[in-house]
Amino acid sequence: MSYPAPHAVPHIPRSGAVAARATALSKVYGQGETRVAALDSVSVEFRRAEFTAIMGPSGSGKSTLMHCMAGLDTISSGSTRIGDVELGSLGDRQLTALRRDRIGFVFQAFNLLPTLSALENITLPMDIAGRKPDPQWLQQVVATLGLSGRLAHRPSQLSGGQQQRVAVARALTAQPEIIFADEPTGNLDSRSGAELLGFLHESVRALQQTVVMVTHDAVAASYADRVVFLADGRIVDELREPTADAVLDRMRRLPGGNPRTPAFDAKGRTS
Repeated sequence: MSYPAPHAVPHIPRSGAVAARATALSKVYGQGETRVAALDSVSVEFRRAEFTAIMGPSGSGKSTLMHCMAGLDTISSGSTRIGDVELGSLGDRQLTALRRDRIGFVFQAFNLLPTLSALENITLPMDIAGRKPDPQWLQQVVATLGLSGRLAHRPSQLSGGQQQRVAVARALTAQPEIIFADEPTGNLDSRSGAELLGFLHESVRALQQTVVMVTHDAVAASYADRVVFLADGRIVDELREPTADAVLDRMRRLPGGNPRTPAFDAKGRTS
């Protein structure tokens, strides 16, 4: 399956609703001389049916921001919301249920169970929750990700790129309000990485999903509708309809900015 270069046709989100929001979010580790402010009063919104990339130098707070907004880590001050729900108001069990039912996750590690088929891995979280996926939606997700002919295969029978697509399908199947992806191409070769980014790009357009992706790669960021730049725990810049060159230029201006050299271009060609 082939994909156009990002932004060949400008994407305008169909909904102005906010999928997730942080307000004056701070995260501090340690005390006294060991005190480190990983996030310093960050305020940001992620709108529905939009693909946002988060970039910044190492230690800028990218993954911390994602973990706090997804309820995977506690915050020191401020507030975080998924839709209209403030995470700070939830107990542990409520927070677990919210992450399961309303948030999708994609990480570098595929986190697939080796004894289950691709389809069983895709539906596992919903099976555990006692819910059934919508058959039409599941079929659409599987078709969009190019997995229709691989559903009976176990992870060992799939390539790395196919395994990561299964992980993305697992995140999409519950129809979450937002998907958080932390360096999803980190364990993939160049071509598989380009294919996965194309699938994420397409899931926003064809399936109206909301994706927030942490990345070090300028080309990966160019698949997004918007790039948010962090430095020293603060949002310092933003770019819409990004190109890889524009992202590289912005990154070079940041303190400690040293963007990863692109391994593939926006059409999936290795360099």
